[in-house]
Amino acid sequence: MNVHLKAIYTDRKPCVVLGVTGGIAAYKSCELLRQLQKEGIDVFVVMTENATKFIAPLTFETLSGHPVAVDTFIRPVTWEVEHIALAKRADLFLIVPATANMLAKMAYGIADDMLSTTVLATKAPVLVAPAMNAGMYTNAATQDNLNTLRKRGIHIVEPESGTLACGDAGIGRLADISVIKELAMALLTSDKDLDGIRIAVTAGPTQEAIDPVRYITNRSSGKMGYAIARAAYQRGAQVTLLSGPVALRAPYGIDCIRINTTEDLCKAMLDVSASQDVIIQAAAPADFKMKNPEKQKIKKDGSGQLKLELTENTDIAATIGKIKTSKQILIGFAAETNKVTENAAQKLRSKNLDLIVANDVTQEGAGFDGDTNIVTFISESESTSYPLQSKEDVANHILDWVAKQLRAKINTNS
Repeated sequence: MNVHLKAIYTDRKPCVVLGVTGGIAAYKSCELLRQLQKEGIDVFVVMTENATKFIAPLTFETLSGHPVAVDTFIRPVTWEVEHIALAKRADLFLIVPATANMLAKMAYGIADDMLSTTVLATKAPVLVAPAMNAGMYTNAATQDNLNTLRKRGIHIVEPESGTLACGDAGIGRLADISVIKELAMALLTSDKDLDGIRIAVTAGPTQEAIDPVRYITNRSSGKMGYAIARAAYQRGAQVTLLSGPVALRAPYGIDCIRINTTEDLCKAMLDVSASQDVIIQAAAPADFKMKNPEKQKIKKDGSGQLKLELTENTDIAATIGKIKTSKQILIGFAAETNKVTENAAQKLRSKNLDLIVANDVTQEGAGFDGDTNIVTFISESESTSYPLQSKEDVANHILDWVAKQLRAKINTNS
């Protein structure tokens, strides 16, 4: 289970009720269910009768480990009133996909089947992900219904544009499951201990041109920085993500600034740093660049060698460390291959960091491109090591440290 969810749901798993309506995208709800389960979430499924024409209830029963509710009047397995029991059990109510018909029912308070009855009865946050033909989605009636639901506090994941199942092209395709999951996790994280805190996170590598087709870079997937940005958003922070070139989708609800070179990243950091409460530099900017990049592609000349004249890039962490205020928190990363704690401690002092997160990239599970990490937190007053764990868990440990420091600053100033 997600580290921060563990702290909230200490005596039970968080519970999501997943409503599935009759659209071709119904099969994608299976993947959403599995993604939520990986976060330690208990999922109960409610289907409309039409949804069962696209996918059998047995599929969801097998995946969830719970009976699927379809018929309001079927004889219950227990003596609970099922739709009320599910409505009360939910920490979050999802409807994925949500058809135009279900949106209309919700907007007008119609409760004529198990799903519409249950969602009307719940007091949990409700998140819907519409999916339908482009004409249906853009129809004034559907848009009016969506606006009504927004005014009532219903959370809506907008559909994507593209080729639809009917062959038409336009808006109406179900949002990516990863996007739906991100917003669901944010809604489940009820303890918003970073609410209103402004956090800038850097992620990924930078690229320095050698010639028009080649470049110098560092090995970085950006996964650690993106995990921090997502976790911070889920905990209520206002997040700005400064991302190098990576093969990752920008996290939902986060302002993402794309950069390419170390100079780009430095300029972007200088632009945003003054307005931030916390700066977490998880990117791996290239330390060197070409002194004079070639304007044309370099050709082999038969000598068997190529000499490149390099010059140092600006040290971004040190630059921001010089101008940070006493109210700001600055965190850096140290990817090392030897003398890990010694090298990291030196960087902590020389760059004026409040915390440095060090890891030995030669260790299995702590290198590049993976989903796990093994880290040590080093500050002026303490050093704490963490065993192999997911980058999401590492992200939440970093943010726990941030929250603790912010509380200490508030207590000091009060």
